[in-house]
Amino acid sequence: MAVSGAGAAIQQQVLAWEGVTAHSHRFGGTEYRLGKRELGHIHGDDLVDIPFPTKLRDQLVAEGRAEPHHILPDTGWVSFYLREQPDIARAVELFRLSYEVAIKQRSSRGAAPEPDGD
Repeated sequence: MAVSGAGAAIQQQVLAWEGVTAHSHRFGGTEYRLGKRELGHIHGDDLVDIPFPTKLRDQLVAEGRAEPHHILPDTGWVSFYLREQPDIARAVELFRLSYEVAIKQRSSRGAAPEPDGD
């Protein structure tokens, strides 16, 4: 069962974060990005799919905070179904975690020394 208005409520919160943009997702729904990196996407008011590093994905699944991706279960992607009103906040927490991973990876890449070409 979908949570009416969940997609709009999640979008309002996720788009408030610095640098996040919304785009049409190739398999339907709305994709959220930080730069070129996808933070995850939502299919209507029913389902959220979010990519994580595999170790973090395994932890989230083990803790019951998400399920393996509904189509690609052996990847770093998770799926989270929106079944009741509190799931909106849980989905936003997962998007926020994806955002924080993206920020951390972006800053660590930016801090890497440039090759000097010698």
